[in-house]
Amino acid sequence: MRDPIPAPAFRESLLGWYAGARRPLPWRTQPSLYRTVVSEFMCQQTQVATVLPYFAEWMEQFPDFASLAAAEEATVLRAWEGLGYYSRARNLHRLAKAVAAMDAPPATAAEWRALPGIGPYTAAAIASIVFGEAVPVIDGNVIRVLARLTADATPFPTAQKAQRHFERLARDLLDAHAPGEYNQAMMELGATVCVKHRPACLLCPVRTHCLAGQSGRAADFPVVPRRAQEKVEQVRLWIEEDGALLLARGGANGRLQSLYELPLRETLPQAVVGELLFSGKRAITHHLYTEHIHRAKAPAELTENPALSWVPHEELESIPLSGPHRRWVRALLKETADGRAERDPFPS
Repeated sequence: MRDPIPAPAFRESLLGWYAGARRPLPWRTQPSLYRTVVSEFMCQQTQVATVLPYFAEWMEQFPDFASLAAAEEATVLRAWEGLGYYSRARNLHRLAKAVAAMDAPPATAAEWRALPGIGPYTAAAIASIVFGEAVPVIDGNVIRVLARLTADATPFPTAQKAQRHFERLARDLLDAHAPGEYNQAMMELGATVCVKHRPACLLCPVRTHCLAGQSGRAADFPVVPRRAQEKVEQVRLWIEEDGALLLARGGANGRLQSLYELPLRETLPQAVVGELLFSGKRAITHHLYTEHIHRAKAPAELTENPALSWVPHEELESIPLSGPHRRWVRALLKETADGRAERDPFPS
């Protein structure tokens, strides 16, 4: 068993590096509680480079908790469109309503955990960065750093199990005098140096403390069993009448709740299905969907269904569509307008 990592020396190396290497991200250069909260929600499962333009537009549209709380859910989802994992947007919206109704926002991780959409990691990030509470953050980047520091070959089937496994080490290494800076430094290290593939070990500021880095085996850690990808095929219907497109709200997947998509074949079993217009793929968690879009005609008597809506073409840009369906609808409408008959209007 290795000797304990000398925490003071580790912190000094890490924070010294972070002082000069930190990226000038907008929630760091102009920090506030609200900007920190939004950034934490957006950066969950999404790369910072993707988040940056969305963050800037979000701040223009919803500059504070009050403005976000007052917005309609459809408006919030439309602004989030393209970031994926839409439950984050709905949770952020609910959180804004809760915080806007308070006399003062909570200051501790335990208090933040009681609010909508806030898990252990997000609560620790907010409480440490904004309020200076000495609690460690343990996200995917931090787990990767800790697993490599210790060359820990424990298999982690879930992120929750990995978080619990490394909690004690994370607390032991935390700088209680500068917890926000320390937590951001750990996340920055995992995001820019101790990356998943091809980690830059020779540039790592804490390499002298890292068992995996010193042995040249950093890429072997952490051990995460791969979950098999499940393939699913679906038929979607393209139904137009009088300059309007028939769309379904809610989607077949709970993650797409409140978003519009082209209706599934089983939603309209009496529809007359015609030619195949396009087949597209998208991944949602461990599912790989292949969606075949067919031109179709609605049944003569369209059964009353609250999930179905006729949306005029001119209103399509204002409603919340799932990202892939937004791209496919735009391309198919353009193909129709241009009078082209190409089978694949969506170049990769």
